[in-house]
Amino acid sequence: MVDRSGKILVVDDDPSVRALLANTLNTEYEVETAASGREALDKVDSFRPHLILLDIMMPGLDGHATCRLLRAKPAGDTIHVIVVSGKSSFSEQTHAFHCGADDYIVKPFNPIELRSRVHLHFRLRAALASAAAIQAEIETQRTRAQRIAEIQQRELAAAQDAAVFVLAKVAECRDHVTGNHLVRMREYSQLLAEQLRRASPYAGQIDQRFLDDLYRSSPLHDVGKVGIGDAVLLKPGPLTPDEFRRMQEHTILGAQILDEAVWQQHGGKFLAMAATIARYHHERFDGTGYPAGLAGTDIPLPARIVAVADVYDALTSARPYKPVFSPLDSKEMILIESGRHFDPVVVEAFEACFDDFRVIQQELGDHAPEPSVPRPAAPWPLAGDAVQVESVTTDA
Repeated sequence: MVDRSGKILVVDDDPSVRALLANTLNTEYEVETAASGREALDKVDSFRPHLILLDIMMPGLDGHATCRLLRAKPAGDTIHVIVVSGKSSFSEQTHAFHCGADDYIVKPFNPIELRSRVHLHFRLRAALASAAAIQAEIETQRTRAQRIAEIQQRELAAAQDAAVFVLAKVAECRDHVTGNHLVRMREYSQLLAEQLRRASPYAGQIDQRFLDDLYRSSPLHDVGKVGIGDAVLLKPGPLTPDEFRRMQEHTILGAQILDEAVWQQHGGKFLAMAATIARYHHERFDGTGYPAGLAGTDIPLPARIVAVADVYDALTSARPYKPVFSPLDSKEMILIESGRHFDPVVVEAFEACFDDFRVIQQELGDHAPEPSVPRPAAPWPLAGDAVQVESVTTDA
C-alpha cells in the first residue's frame, strides 16, 4: 500500500510542467499545485506541505522571493524546498541556496531522478523527526534525572546537616553551653561572611559555596570537646595550667575527628572547612592564640569569622564562669580587641551588621534576662570558652 501521508506542493507558472510533476508524484504522495508564488504562499497555510517543488522564473513573485517569504513564516523552516529550474549556472544555484532552497534540479528533469530526490528528502525529513523525538526524550529523561538528583541531594544534605548537628550537640551537652548556642553561632557566622562578601578585601574569597560550607560547618567548631575529660571540662573552679593545656587540646581533637571524616568521604567538601575551623578558631590575630600560634591572615578566613561569632555569643550568654554582658558592652569588647584577638576586617564587618546580630540574639536567645553588667577593665575575659587558670580568667 502506498503511503500518501507526504504532502507536496508544485509551484510553476507553466501548466504543462505542473501537470508533469504532479503526475510523476501523485501515486505516492498527496500533491497540490500553485501557478504563482503568491498562490503558493497562500496554500502553504491551508495545505501544509512537507515539500515544495519551486520554479524560479515566474511573473510577479519569483521563486527567490517566494522562498525567502516562505522561510520567514513561523513553520517555514520545517518545509523542504527543491528548486526545479531551467537555469543551470553555478551562480544561479548558489543564489537559490542563499534564498533558502534545500536542493536544485535542472529542467528538463528525469522523472526517475526526480522521484529519487523527493524520496531522499522525505527520508531525511523522517530521520530529522526521529532525531528530534529522540533528543526530546533525552531532554525529558535528563530533566527527570536532574530533578531526582536534586531531590536526592537535598535529602542527603538534610541528613548530613542533621548528623552534623547531632554530633555538635553531643559536644555541646558535655560543656556548660546550653540552649541555642549552635544555632546562633551559625547565624552569626553567616551574617559576618555575607557582610564580608558585600564589602571587604575578602569578597573575592567568598562565593556561594563558601557561604554554604560555612553555614554547615560552623556548629562543629567545638566538637573536640567530646575528647576532654569531665574533670577538666566540667570543673566549676579555676583550672590549673596543666588542666588549661588539656582544655586547649579540644582544637586538635576536633580537627582530627573531622579530618578522618574528610578522608572517609574522599574530600569531605564542607567537612574540610569544619576541620579547619575546629583547629584554628582559637588562634589570635596577633599570634598569641593556640594551637599553632598563627597570626594575621595566616589564620584561615573561616576560623577568623567563627572566632568573632563564638566570642560574641559567649559574652552575651550565661556561663558558670562569667557574667552575662549586654550586647553593647560585648560589642565594645570585641571592637577593643580588633587587631589583637580578631581580624580588623572581620571586626569591621561585625560592626556593620551588629543590628542584625541583635535581631538574631532576640529571636534565638535563651530567654534569660539581660542584666546590666559593667564592662570590666582590661585584662578581661574574652573567649568562646573562657575558663579560669588559677586566679586569671582566660581564653580556652
